[in-house]
Amino acid sequence: MADDKKDKKAAKDTKKAAAKKDAKAKKAPAKKAPAKKGEAKKPAAKKESKKASPKKEAKGKKDSKVEAKGKEKTGAKKTKGKKEAKKAPAPASSKESAPPVVKASARYVRIAPRKARLIADQVRGMHIESARALLQFSPRGAAHPIHKLINSAAANAENNHDLIGDEMRVASITVDEGPTLRRFRPRAMGRATPINKRTSHIRVALTPAED
Repeated sequence: MADDKKDKKAAKDTKKAAAKKDAKAKKAPAKKAPAKKGEAKKPAAKKESKKASPKKEAKGKKDSKVEAKGKEKTGAKKTKGKKEAKKAPAPASSKESAPPVVKASARYVRIAPRKARLIADQVRGMHIESARALLQFSPRGAAHPIHKLINSAAANAENNHDLIGDEMRVASITVDEGPTLRRFRPRAMGRATPINKRTSHIRVALTPAED
């Protein structure tokens, strides 16, 4: 009986030892199993990307430096062009050759601009002597104030600019509309009709006549 018990214990011990060995054998390959192909490649790709990134950064820095140099060159060219344009002096001949202009103006003249422009168009560009003759014998009402204004401009030329008043010509003459005086006239049946009394601003510019 004792021998049978010993045999049974020995068989149990051998079974337990075999089960432990099988469990260890199953656990060992799981721990020591090599990583998968995809997992093995990932770190390598990361290393490559890390190695490649400094090169790309260096290239980007070089490109940015080249662009900055190009911008500096273009800016320097523009500034040079501006400096040259500033240094270029204006032609003095145009200033010297420009004839003097003598001006005179009459404001709030009690005549309609439409009527005054008819005389102004006749006088514009004429020599002062012929303009005076035309205005002296013109039947229109605007001739008198324009005649006085031309004489005033000739006096300005003699007194202020040391020019000869009788050797000038009418370079320009303009007639602008001034404020309108509004009046009313009584009419039949208790009505009233408006009356507009218009005014004019007249300006004259004289220059020396060319020989």
